[in-house]
Formats: sequence, C-alpha cells, structure tokens
Amino acid sequence: MTTRKWQVGVFSFFSILAALPVAAELSRLGDEAMARVAGQSGIYLSGDISINEMGGPVEDSYFGRCDDNGKKCGARFAYRLKESGGWMVLDDIRGSFAFEGLTLRIRTVDSGFGGDGELFNRDVLELGLPNTVRFSDVQFKIAASSTARPTDPGFQQTDIFSVEMQGEVIMEGNLLVFPTGSP
Repeated sequence: MTTRKWQVGVFSFFSILAALPVAAELSRLGDEAMARVAGQSGIYLSGDISINEMGGPVEDSYFGRCDDNGKKCGARFAYRLKESGGWMVLDDIRGSFAFEGLTLRIRTVDSGFGGDGELFNRDVLELGLPNTVRFSDVQFKIAASSTARPTDPGFQQTDIFSVEMQGEVIMEGNLLVFPTGSP
C-alpha cells in the first residue's frame, strides 16, 4: 500500500507542475546582437560498440556463426587505393570497444607546420582522440584481396597479419583531416 500511495503522490505532483503557466518567450536577434554572440563548435562522443560478437546476419556456404570454424565470421571493410588496383581489407572484424571523450571540431590551420600552415590558411576537421579505449575480444585481419567481397567471382585473398586486442589503450593527441581541392 505504501508504494501505491507514493505513486499517486508523484502523479499528483507532476500534474500540478504541468498545469503551471510557462513564461518563456523566444525572440529574434538582430545583426548587432548576433555580432556580440560568441560560441564554440564541436561534438563530444562516448560509445560502447559491439561488432559481430556471435556472427553476422548472413549465413551461407561462406559466412556463418563465429563458433563454426568452417565458416567466415565478422564484418569486412574494403577500400581500393587506385581505380585499377587491388583491394586492401579489414576482414573478420568482431569484438567490442568502448571510449569516452572522442571530440570532433573544426579548426583553422593558419600557422605552424614549418610555415606551411600560413600558406594553407583553411579549416580542417580535428578528431580529438579519447583518453582511454577499452577493447574486449577485438579481432580483425589486414589483407590484400582481388575483389571487394569474398563472394565475388575470382576472389583471392592474402592475409597480411591478424590482430587480437584485449584491455585498455591510452590515446593522446589529435588527428587532423585536411580537405582536398580548392577552397
């Protein structure tokens, strides 16, 4: 009974709050007022991401569950460095990782880089690396492949090396992504 009375009391309290008049009003800012406004751009991200812990959504003669040693399991990321070249792939990606404090912002590079920044004088995307990234059973292969997908005709893949990660990695610094083309 005590719990029921408390729930009714909370409901009554919020009903009273909802009935109170709101006295907020939005108004348009003029050019002079906007000129005095200062702000910062940026995004702060935290996440916990799991990739194919048990296997992917496709199960056929090639792909299957991760506990089936006769099948391939995990995500695949393929990229081509030249239009007529072969493919580099991150293959059999699986596991989970968590991070806190990845930042994204726009930064102007107008000095530094041995004087080259003054010549560049443009905006870049700055990725602020998170302090600590936690890995749990992360696995992937770096390989060269003749096709983007293993199910494409003529598929041949050469695994270069395999990676397994467990634990924490401390990351410091920023990664700058420079635009290509003219401003």
